[in-house]
Amino acid sequence: MTPSAPYSVEDVMTRTVVAVAPHARFKDVVAAMGRWHVSAVPVVDDGRRVVGVVSEADLLRREELRGADPAPVDRNRKLPGSAAGAGVVRAEDLMTAPPITVRAAATLPHAARLMARHHVKRLPVVDGRGALLGVVSRTDLLKVFLRPDEDIAGDVQGLVDRLFAGSLQGIRVAVADGVVTLGGTVGESDLASVVGRLAQAVEGVVEVRCEFAGPAASRADCECRADYGCRADSESSADPQTPAAPESRADRAGPS
Repeated sequence: MTPSAPYSVEDVMTRTVVAVAPHARFKDVVAAMGRWHVSAVPVVDDGRRVVGVVSEADLLRREELRGADPAPVDRNRKLPGSAAGAGVVRAEDLMTAPPITVRAAATLPHAARLMARHHVKRLPVVDGRGALLGVVSRTDLLKVFLRPDEDIAGDVQGLVDRLFAGSLQGIRVAVADGVVTLGGTVGESDLASVVGRLAQAVEGVVEVRCEFAGPAASRADCECRADYGCRADSESSADPQTPAAPESRADRAGPS
């Protein structure tokens, strides 16, 4: 994976995907999940458009109904076996629809937010017609953190050179295990925070540390991490007589 632009879902998704037809039987769906070692399968029509998803939770819900007394059900959900005849349960009777999908060109943060919002571990990846292209999982989204340090360093250095050619010179970029250390001379304290935030946005960066020298170095510092973002400390704005209170991890993260 070496795209010049920020990674998209298409760069990390799994392209070999098992899917089932709407008329697939209950046992066929279970067999497909077991054979491919997945916890959910997309349901596609004849045009490969994703019309739903069947998960292990959907299958277990069917088992919960076996032998249970009749009870009120969700009117928006099909009753198992109701459309295919008594005793026959199809994928279309089990699936969750409409499905939660993601476009191939979507960013990785967008896919991560979808997973978190809908409490799912994987998303079908579709094109403009809604046709299945692949599947992206939580594990796939973490692949960017396996990028070689030299690739990350090249991207960060290129970013600094392009955006700050006239204001920052001689900025050094070192990367070890995904941790970026920025060094060099800065003339404006605000630039430290800006550079740190931009470096953190590079795919695969775990943390950013600034070790700048120059007129503004004593007044500005930056700290950025993948789990809570960036903060900038400015000595010029703090009261030297009053020690700053320790900043908690939650404070750094901001409101959820």
